This record gives sequence, structure tokens and C-alpha cells, in this order.
Amino acid sequence: MLFNSFEYVAFFLVVYTLYWAFAHHAKIAMGLLLGASLLFYACWNPYYLILIINSSLVDFITGGMIDRSEDPQRRKRLMLTSVIYNLGVLGIFKYFNFFMQSFDDVVTQLAWWDYFMLGETYLPGGRLAALLPVGISFFTFQSMSYTIDIYRRQLRPVTSFPHYLLFVSFFPQLVAGPIVRARDLLPQLLERPSVSREMSGRGLYLIILGLFKKIAIADYLAINLVDRVFTTPEGYSGLECLIGTYGYALQIYCDFSGYSDVAIGSALLLGFNFPDNFRTPYQSKNLQEFWRRWHISLSSWLRDYLYISMGGNRYGNVRTYFNLSMTMILGGLWHGAGWNFIIWGVLHGGALALHRRFHERGAQAEWYQNIKESTTWMILSLIATFHYVCFAWIFFRAATFDEATRVISQIITGGVSMINVNGQLWSILLLGFVLHSVPQQYFDKTVRAFSSLRPLAQATLLFFSALLIKTLAVSEAVPFIYFQF
Repeated sequence: MLFNSFEYVAFFLVVYTLYWAFAHHAKIAMGLLLGASLLFYACWNPYYLILIINSSLVDFITGGMIDRSEDPQRRKRLMLTSVIYNLGVLGIFKYFNFFMQSFDDVVTQLAWWDYFMLGETYLPGGRLAALLPVGISFFTFQSMSYTIDIYRRQLRPVTSFPHYLLFVSFFPQLVAGPIVRARDLLPQLLERPSVSREMSGRGLYLIILGLFKKIAIADYLAINLVDRVFTTPEGYSGLECLIGTYGYALQIYCDFSGYSDVAIGSALLLGFNFPDNFRTPYQSKNLQEFWRRWHISLSSWLRDYLYISMGGNRYGNVRTYFNLSMTMILGGLWHGAGWNFIIWGVLHGGALALHRRFHERGAQAEWYQNIKESTTWMILSLIATFHYVCFAWIFFRAATFDEATRVISQIITGGVSMINVNGQLWSILLLGFVLHSVPQQYFDKTVRAFSSLRPLAQATLLFFSALLIKTLAVSEAVPFIYFQF
């Protein structure tokens, strides 16, 4: 059930109406949300409800046992049980095909196939191939953080399994985030639901903004530029391939931040606050800043539960650089089972380590102290960071390493013709980057102005905004990029 579909609009209107009709009965209201969330997931594949319920049950029981135990070794064993179970489930469903294909490539290259006596049914697409459950990376990380926080004594366990299952399966953020921590959402689920006029106004604003980003910008760029460039880069000039790369940077931002906007807006209308997930990431002046602005719920999760768990910066520079690199490599692998995602992680991890080293050396250099706050340095840093991020996006977007190298080769050698980039594409690209660059204070001011309008004025604006989105929409709904993760 895609956010950019009429099915979701109808679904949400029914849930919203019933939820607030029974809001004074907290247990009934929570039961309605839980039922709606499970139905939302079942619309994709009802059989995988077993997976999300079972995973939640394991972490709910394990979390309670950790909290009741005072034995450090037992607490650690229980926490590791939860982590191993969750990573095991994630590994089986997400990486089975990848490792089988890699194994197939190795034995084929070494002519061992007949020796192992394996047939085609063991290859990806055969009967042993695993169908990836939508959203498994998100709800697995969300549930796993619950037991880790209890182990660290940063959270007390919830006593009601339905409340915990609702925390894991809450439909606005179930299949593509943001990854909401238990400490942020569980207390809200245990309170009597309420919503202010400001929350409602902000929620409606974010939903329509998110749909505009997704439908009018991301989908248009995907179909009319990005998909074509990455499928047949040789059919486009080097400059057009470069513009296609810029287009993908904008597409993935509008696609995923658009999803996050709709998710946050839907939650606000139901009385729940989610943290922001994007803050103009392409305005970053270095990669460290980029990861503080991009997919904030994931980057903070990787920092708190992976980087810090590996030792963070507590064991010297070399270990710190290793931890940074490994965190981003595993973050790349989290996004998808493919060597292109690993390369993307290597590029980000290595650059983060180099940036840290440069910053440490620069802190002792007088020349660096003199220029680091200058306008020229900041502009050059912003341009360099954006282009490095775009370079890494090529590997993220490409289906294979060969496809990525073809795009890069065409950018370098393909000339400067512009016959395939028309005025409408330029307009959408410009609109997207302008929308991305709006300062936070102006955005907040616009939200407050919309929230202060009377309901009829809000409805009128929403109606005409929906008409505009429908006019700019492509012929069919395009799935969100992060559904594949």
C-alpha cells in the first residue's frame, strides 16, 4: 500500500476517523492502530506477519528477562541472543541471494560446479531463493535497539506485548522509516492520545509536501532522466550523464525525504511525534556534516549501536579510522546485498576517516585555522562534498559495478551535447534544488502560517495542491526507493 496511492488515502481516512472516534478509550484506540498496522503490512504479504510478530515476541521476552536479571553475564547473553536472532533473520532474508550468487560466481570461475553437484534451483530466483520482506531492515533495527537500550539501562521494558508490537509495526514508519527509538515512541503509545491544532496543521503540510517531492520531482526525474541514463549511458553525452547523476542525487533525496514527510505527517495527525529525518543534506560542507543531515534516524542508529559498540574513538586514531570505515561498510551492506553497496560504504567510510585525519592535522596548522571560516573555503567545501556524494551515489544507483563504471566512463569521455535535456527537466531540477535549499526558519514559518489558517482555507489550499500534484504526476505510481531496503 504505497503512500502515493488512493488506497493509502482511503485507508488513512478510515483509520483516522475510527481512531479519534474511540480516542477516549485508550485501549480501543491502541487496538485499532495495531490492527490497522498489521493490515497495512499484510497488504504486501500476509504470510510475513508471522515474521514481524515472532521477531517482536522474541525481543519483548528477551527485554523483560534482561531487565529482571542482575547478573552481568546473563544480561549480556540475553542481549546477544536478541541481536543474533535479529541479524540472523535479516541475514537469511536479505543476504541469502547475494551469498548464493557470489558462491555461484566463485565455483563457476574455478570450474568446481560439477564437483559440488548443485543445480539451478539453488541459484537466486530458484526455489531456495529468499523473497525479501518489505521493510525488514527498518523494523529489525528498531526492535533490536529496544533490547540494547534495556541492556545499557537506558530504558525500562514495556509490560504489554500489544503495545510493544504496535511500537514495532506502527504503519507510518513500518516499511521505510524513520527508525524511531523505543524511548521516543513507547511513552507516547502509553499516553492517552491527543493532538493540537499545530500538530494537525504541520501533519497536513508535511503530507502534501512529501507527496509533491515524491510525485512531482522524484518520479518525474526517475522516468524521464535517471533510469534512462543508468540503463544506457552510452546513449547520452558525458554532460547529460553528469546531469543524470545530479538528478539521482535529487531523486533519492525527494523520494526518501518525501516518504519521511508523509510518515511524520501521518503520525502527527494521529497524535504522535517522530524526529526529523533530513535537514538539507546537500548544504553540508563535509561528509561528517552530511551524515548529520542525511537519513538522521539511520546514521544516529549506526553511531549509537555500531560505531560506539565497536569502540568509537576511545582506542586511538587507527582504531577510530577502522571503526568509521567498518560502520559505513556495514551501513552500505544494510542498504542492499550487493557489491555496489559495499563500494558505496567503502567510499563514505574511507572519506570520513580521511576527513577526521585532516581535521586533526588541520587543528594544529595555522593556515587551516585562518581559512576554514572564510566564505571561499566554505563554498569550495560545499561543492566538493556534494560532488563526492554524487560520485558515491553512482555506485548506489547502479545495478552492477560494470554499470557504474560505464556511467563514470561516459561522464569523462562522452562530450558535452545537451539534446536529451529539455526545458521541463531543467525546471524540475531547479525546483527540486531550490526546495531542498529553503532555510529551516523559512520552512517553519510557512508551516506555522498554514497551521494558523481556518480549516476551510487549509482544505482549499490542500485541494489545489493535490490538483497540481496530479497534473505533474507521471502515468503510474512509482514505488519508493527505500522499499527495497
